[in-house]
Amino acid sequence: MSGRARLALCAYAATLLAAGALIPLVEGVGWLLQAAVLLGVQSGVGALARRVPLARTLTIGVQTLVTLLLLTLVFVRDHALFGVVPGPGALMRLGELLVAGGEDVGTYAIPAPMTDGIKLMVVGGVVLIGLAVDALAVTFRSAAPAGLPLLALYSVAAGLSDGGAGWLWFLLAASGYLLLLLAEGRDRLSQWGRVFGGAARSAGGLADGLAGARGGSSPVRTGRRIGVFALGIALVAPLALPALDSGLLSGDGPGTGRGSGGGTISAVNPLVSLQNNLNQPDNREVMTYRSNIEDPQSLYLRILALDEFNGSEWRSSTRRLTDVPDRLPQPTGLGRDVSVTEVRTNISASRSYQQTYLPLPYPASEVRVGGRWRYEPEGRTLVGDDGQTTRGAQYEVGSLVVEPTADQLAAAGPPPPELVREYTQVPGSLPEVVAETAEQVTRGTSNAYEQAVKLQDWFASDGGFTYDTTVTSGTGSSAIARFLRDKEGFCVHFSFSMAAMARTLGIPARVAVGFTPGTMRGDGAISVGLRDAHAWPELYFEGVGWTRFEPTPSRGSTPSWTRPEVPTDSTGDVAEPSAETSDEPSAAPSAEDSCPPQLRQEGGCGPSQDPGAALPTDRGTPAGTVLLVILAAVLVLVLPLSPLLWRTRTRNRRLGSGGRTPADAAARTLAAWRELTDTAWDHGIAPDESLTPRKAAARIVRLGRLDTTAAEAVHRIAGAVEQVLYAPEPRPVSGLAEDAQTVRAGLRASAGRSTRLRATLLPRSSVRVMWALTERRAALGERWAGRRGAGRWAARLRRLTRQPG
Repeated sequence: MSGRARLALCAYAATLLAAGALIPLVEGVGWLLQAAVLLGVQSGVGALARRVPLARTLTIGVQTLVTLLLLTLVFVRDHALFGVVPGPGALMRLGELLVAGGEDVGTYAIPAPMTDGIKLMVVGGVVLIGLAVDALAVTFRSAAPAGLPLLALYSVAAGLSDGGAGWLWFLLAASGYLLLLLAEGRDRLSQWGRVFGGAARSAGGLADGLAGARGGSSPVRTGRRIGVFALGIALVAPLALPALDSGLLSGDGPGTGRGSGGGTISAVNPLVSLQNNLNQPDNREVMTYRSNIEDPQSLYLRILALDEFNGSEWRSSTRRLTDVPDRLPQPTGLGRDVSVTEVRTNISASRSYQQTYLPLPYPASEVRVGGRWRYEPEGRTLVGDDGQTTRGAQYEVGSLVVEPTADQLAAAGPPPPELVREYTQVPGSLPEVVAETAEQVTRGTSNAYEQAVKLQDWFASDGGFTYDTTVTSGTGSSAIARFLRDKEGFCVHFSFSMAAMARTLGIPARVAVGFTPGTMRGDGAISVGLRDAHAWPELYFEGVGWTRFEPTPSRGSTPSWTRPEVPTDSTGDVAEPSAETSDEPSAAPSAEDSCPPQLRQEGGCGPSQDPGAALPTDRGTPAGTVLLVILAAVLVLVLPLSPLLWRTRTRNRRLGSGGRTPADAAARTLAAWRELTDTAWDHGIAPDESLTPRKAAARIVRLGRLDTTAAEAVHRIAGAVEQVLYAPEPRPVSGLAEDAQTVRAGLRASAGRSTRLRATLLPRSSVRVMWALTERRAALGERWAGRRGAGRWAARLRRLTRQPG
């Protein structure tokens, strides 16, 4: 097997080993096999292109094109020409998936479900990292810089996993990189500076050898230093990266598998934690409440509504925040002829229950709660501000019990056009079977209310569905189609599928997330536990507003307005709510304007300028995140360019003007010669310290194929060096800096494009940085050892002088 073939295999293996750090982030490992296949095809194409052979840039271009075709085939073949060629539709769909994947990363807790967007980000990211590693290590034969993309892959995974990328994944990634360095071998590293052996390095030599007397070849030591440097960054970088935060229903404690008893509970993302909570062996209590409502089983505690469906998930759209008003406004769409009764509820949240959305009966009309809270009018939700959470919160809520009749819902007029546009949108990726099934189930109905009841009854009893909390969660288009086919799932599948089908029928719909009413205790209070986490659809009817439906069998309670006999009694006499469950809360909400972290994941917010003013829809970006991104960008840019920056700085210092004494003139002459030999070294002409300056100059002219002007400049500099080295009184020579620039221009003109690029970005003479650091370290060690020895002798002398006699 050739050296390049071994290098390509090692680059392939190093990428896959570094990709292992992503395994703790997502559910399942099937994506890794898919990434391995795509990487193999990409690497094979590169090997064939190099055998032709093609130019390096063409090789990378061919690999990039094949990578795009592969990603199109795997992820968006339904939108591509012949299933492979990416047209505008396919590229647009890839962009949509990437946006959805970015939103998923900020929404789901670890391990996140493998949505289409996350899968594209993970598989596509690994393949692109593999392309960069293959290009650097194999095409350009520079294995050391190939550690940077591997480092980026591991560091991002380690930073997001919040400790999930442990030592095993670090060791695998490090082993892959070291394997790549080993495969490159001594001959590749020698191009960074190995030109002869046996000569010891000296600080004042015109060119330094790479074989030292202290054991071990310098190329090997250089490779080790680069490896240790990169691995050190890999250990430190994750500490500076933000961890993947929880979504709407995630957190620490038993419900998430992260932590143990005594931790906090964040009941939250309907796709991850909701399912975890439903499957908990112990129904841990998250809150208790007392209410004067006549039928507590209709008192759902709502956290927020998911109103945007992008094909990959249901999510909460960006909304504006305001200060919490003393009296919440009238619910949207609620008419005066609908029966409404106001009730009072006192709620006490457990100290183990911690999230930034306040559970409220819907629709709330008044909230008395202490702390820093903000109000989102569209969803009628309260959001914690500046780190405010529900932990141990005690609050009182006034809410409306809305009891429409079937006739009122059936006679509802058309919703406002702007509301229809927003809440009936369905993505183009939604399978046709969803709309077809909705039409089939609601056949024979005469209005939207009858359609909604038909859908609810079909899911709850008539359709043959089975309630099963072990089914893989998911709310995307494919998950809905799979649920309609298999007819097994839990509240997430029932609510999101009914909402999507209602939208295909033109009925405005969204999904609410929160808790079912809970269980009555002996003391009259109602206990809400982890297993009461729930999701249900809300459909809009003009004159009534957003109305709850319950399609999930054996969960919650069927709304009275969907039963055959609709009760007409209202709440009746109400009792005073108990004051035992809460202390007196503050009636004035805080006017803090900072955006809570939880809302940054689900939507946007920004600071209001005046009390009561609407906040801008731009949620903004935390200053810490901006600084981290800037630092990461600087790191990514500066590290690859560091050889170029060092070389430029060194050239300017050597060729700059110095002093005016004879010693200064001699130093300038030797600096010009060093610059000349390093420039030739960068262009592939290694220095040979065994030659005299005159012979070395002739060698540079011959190997560099210099023209007459550049050749004369080389000989002028060599002559000036001979004057400095051998003449009793050297004659000053002017214009050496201009001669060095002339030689550099001549070498660039005679070199090929790849040689010029290498000389600019990865100059071979930059290895002098490593030599300088090694020598300084050795000098400091010797100086420290000398001081310690001198200190011991001084201490001994003091003791001797203090002895009597």
